[in-house]
Amino acid sequence: MTDIRRTILWVIFGFSMVLLWDQWQVHNGRQATFFPKPPAAGAQAAATPASGAATVPVSSLPASTANPGQVPSAAAPSVAREKFEVRTDVFRLKFDSEGGSLVFAEFLKHADMVDPARKFVLFDESAERVYQAQTGLIGGPFATHKTPMRFVGDRELKDGQNTLVVRFESEETGGLQLVKSYTLQRGSHVIKVSHEVLNTGSVPASPQLYMQLVRDGNKPAGESSFYFTFTGPAIYTEAKKYTKVEFSDIEKNKADIDKTSTNGYVAMVQHYFASAWLLPDGVTRENFVRKVDNNLFAVGMITPLGEIAPGQRKVLENTLFAGPQEEKVLESLAKGLDLVKDYGWLAMLAKPLYWLLDQLYRVLGNWGWSIVGLVLLIKIAFYWLNAKAYASMAKMKAINPRIMEMRERLKNNPQQMQMEMMKIYREEKVNPMGGCFPIMVQIPVFIALYWVLLSSVEMRNAPWIGWIHDLSTPDPFFILPVVMTLTTMLQTALNPMPPDPMQAKLMWIMPLVFSVMFFFFPAGLVLYWITNNILSIAQQWIINTRMGVPPQFNLPKFK
Repeated sequence: MTDIRRTILWVIFGFSMVLLWDQWQVHNGRQATFFPKPPAAGAQAAATPASGAATVPVSSLPASTANPGQVPSAAAPSVAREKFEVRTDVFRLKFDSEGGSLVFAEFLKHADMVDPARKFVLFDESAERVYQAQTGLIGGPFATHKTPMRFVGDRELKDGQNTLVVRFESEETGGLQLVKSYTLQRGSHVIKVSHEVLNTGSVPASPQLYMQLVRDGNKPAGESSFYFTFTGPAIYTEAKKYTKVEFSDIEKNKADIDKTSTNGYVAMVQHYFASAWLLPDGVTRENFVRKVDNNLFAVGMITPLGEIAPGQRKVLENTLFAGPQEEKVLESLAKGLDLVKDYGWLAMLAKPLYWLLDQLYRVLGNWGWSIVGLVLLIKIAFYWLNAKAYASMAKMKAINPRIMEMRERLKNNPQQMQMEMMKIYREEKVNPMGGCFPIMVQIPVFIALYWVLLSSVEMRNAPWIGWIHDLSTPDPFFILPVVMTLTTMLQTALNPMPPDPMQAKLMWIMPLVFSVMFFFFPAGLVLYWITNNILSIAQQWIINTRMGVPPQFNLPKFK
């Protein structure tokens, strides 16, 4: 059995890739491709909701639970809705006079996934998409995100200005006036939000403030069907850490979240971008996720403001983040916010790899060459492990003619064949499994690097050379996938060929099958794999030559 070492490795590798693919999809809220679970009845998402489908939050909420329950409808506003466009150097925003909600956010420094001539839009309110940031008061007939509000402030960050303040003021509603102030900063996707509540009535009031992110359950436009990343709500608390919630779990009321805390955040996550509501640590809040309407979901927090006496006011400062998943920015905002950039279960390896990649970019100034440099450094770090693996393969290749002759001679006596094979291995001091362990040790590192390249927003619209203008999208001319397939075939040809013809064919077919997937992978990922292949071939070639085993291309005979 030892002579089929490489075939077993390829089978294990292939099956591991299939399982990894399925688990990656399940991990990110998608259905597995190869071993899917049967869908639950009624779990299919409905059609895209109408743009005004979001409803008012709960009118009262038990202190012990964050389940919003049934959401009552709001009275129709008495004045016409109006949208106010506000610009900074990084944002084009639209606020709604109904509730002072943020209903549109265009990122002026990030191109659209589908049409690079356009800018990327995160928040939106249209016939195709709904994604908004809303706040309001509950605990009485107070101002909500459906209440008409008056706009106050400038609409553009002028030259020489570093901040722009936008205010929305409600009329007295239930004895309280709500004033929302959004402070926008130059060069920042962080929005400081102040909620000021003034008791203009004659009796004390104890309102609660809610902050929620509402979006449809559709996949973001431009996302590939050949690899999947998570889209949906996420909640972080110190007690339960980072929890992703699938839209299907909200639909079935199966979401398992930490409902009460004094720290953390709530977020809506998608590939490369995220939005999040942040409260200061120590502020009590109740976290919730809920289905708002057909194919419309919300994640949010509710915090008590305490009793406000007549003539008194309460102010709560919080933060709204809406931007790209830039690791350093996320880390500076809140503990655990960097986890929205999803590295999966190998985050401990992925984070230092990203740090090293970022340092290389600072020196080289090109993300493509930084990927090449990072793979080179990893190969240098694992040089001796690889050397041992390739030396073992070279020895196996050197004795392969003896093995083939012996198998032909003893093909009718399998037991004697195995005994002779073990004798040859002992005489030549060859361990048929000697090349396996050094390679297996490195697999987690390269999987972690895969996730780093897949998750890093820096790859978006980042050029490399010539025809590669965006490392986050597939090669438009399929040149890199073809090169990767050729290098994979060359690497296979340099390895010892199993004596059994069927095993030899399988050894060639497996890498070819997996190479097909790379035709649809981002160019950055394919570049990393090509670099790894070329460096592996070079090292294997050198070691084979030093050991007196000249490079030979072992090709199976296909009939």
